[in-house]
Amino acid sequence: MNQHSIDRRHDQYDDSRRNGHEYDEYNEYNGDARQGDDHDGEVYERDAYESDAYGAGAERTFTAPPPPQGRGFAETWWGRAWLKSLEDTALDSEQVRAGRRLARAGAVGAVSVRPGRITAVVQDPDRTTHRSDVLLQELSEEQWDRFLDVTVERAGHIAALLDRDMPPHLVEDSAAAGVELLPGMGDLEPECDCGAWDHCGHTAALCYQVARLLDQDPFVLLLMRGRGERALLDAVQSRGTVSADGSGGPEGVDAAEAYAAGDILPALPALPPLPDAPGTPPTLDTDVPPVPGVDPGALEFLAARTAVDARRLLAEALEASHGQRPVEAELTMAQDAVRLGAGNPSGAVSDRLAEGSGRDREQLASAVRAWRFGGPGALSVLEEEWTVGGETLARARAALDSAWDEDRRPVLRAARNRWTVVGADSQLRLGRDGRWWPYRRQNGRWLPAGQAAQDPGTALAAMEYIAVEEPL
Repeated sequence: MNQHSIDRRHDQYDDSRRNGHEYDEYNEYNGDARQGDDHDGEVYERDAYESDAYGAGAERTFTAPPPPQGRGFAETWWGRAWLKSLEDTALDSEQVRAGRRLARAGAVGAVSVRPGRITAVVQDPDRTTHRSDVLLQELSEEQWDRFLDVTVERAGHIAALLDRDMPPHLVEDSAAAGVELLPGMGDLEPECDCGAWDHCGHTAALCYQVARLLDQDPFVLLLMRGRGERALLDAVQSRGTVSADGSGGPEGVDAAEAYAAGDILPALPALPPLPDAPGTPPTLDTDVPPVPGVDPGALEFLAARTAVDARRLLAEALEASHGQRPVEAELTMAQDAVRLGAGNPSGAVSDRLAEGSGRDREQLASAVRAWRFGGPGALSVLEEEWTVGGETLARARAALDSAWDEDRRPVLRAARNRWTVVGADSQLRLGRDGRWWPYRRQNGRWLPAGQAAQDPGTALAAMEYIAVEEPL
């Protein structure tokens, strides 16, 4: 644990009190909030200490920063988790959007943060003001004890908080101990004098503004949960002292014993279950216009395809034979464009994929069809011609001779690795791995017509049951 950092924070609080920045209380209606400098867009905090200096009854007051320009309200993962709780809780998504517009228009006044409650005055477009509160349940004394136990277990926990970071493992360890730091669905309870019984635009605007405060200082969340920064650091320091003098904490083991047991690994955790369907990425349909050069539709498509691929990779990893699978080669940019094209993109996205891969739209459609039949291997058969010779040619001819009875064997005309059926719109292509791929001619173009087979007769017969689709 970084004791020097904790002591330094204590000195900063003491300096602020000696310099006269102590207030008995903050006006309940936020009407006397002083506007400070914007400090290059950072949130300006008015000193608003109560008698215990950020203790259980502390209150902090923040003046509103300038509205964000061209970016979201939350940039940290914990700020986004806060907004997700709002969006999951609110029954009317239109009110959430209205709140986002109000917050972006600078309609939220100074924000008061205290245990269990945040408060601000929000102004409607017609300049009508409303007091809005959002309540969040405080942690019990028992929960705070468990949280402090988790915090002192790792020095990195408190060090990250002092750096104004909320480490994911702190939240995960706390949750494992039965302490939920971040709010979940239904945890943000609204109160507004506009009379709304659910989240209205005013309480939603307050939540959006608080997300910016959380981005800059996760101690704001801990204050809402019931403990101010000073009280929390005092408690951490006290527990650290107890452990340091030997009167508490784990006893440990002998160093030689620990070294001897170093090669004994714990059991692996259970494998995760396979989700029923790929996850649904968040929508990019917001009131903020996209940055020049950014296509929201293309980003949403990429996010959706990533979710699909993630589920596929997990399914493969859960298979018993996963360890025997060969490592797949990394795709080229042109191959990856075809992979994405197989995800049924919109016309505009499909055109961009075709252009980026050096193909026209018809060529991309043929490549996508090949990919669906066999991935990179099928794509190479579509686009590569190679000369079959030596032992490979001898094996190919033997396979063709044995695939049919002599009186039923089709007449084939060979050209490199492609054997075309004379008098028919059918073709067999030999892959470099020795498998045969069926093709059919349509509108003057040879298109993939099925999956590969080791036997050329089987591959050619499969074409009778597979229709060739029109190009995309």
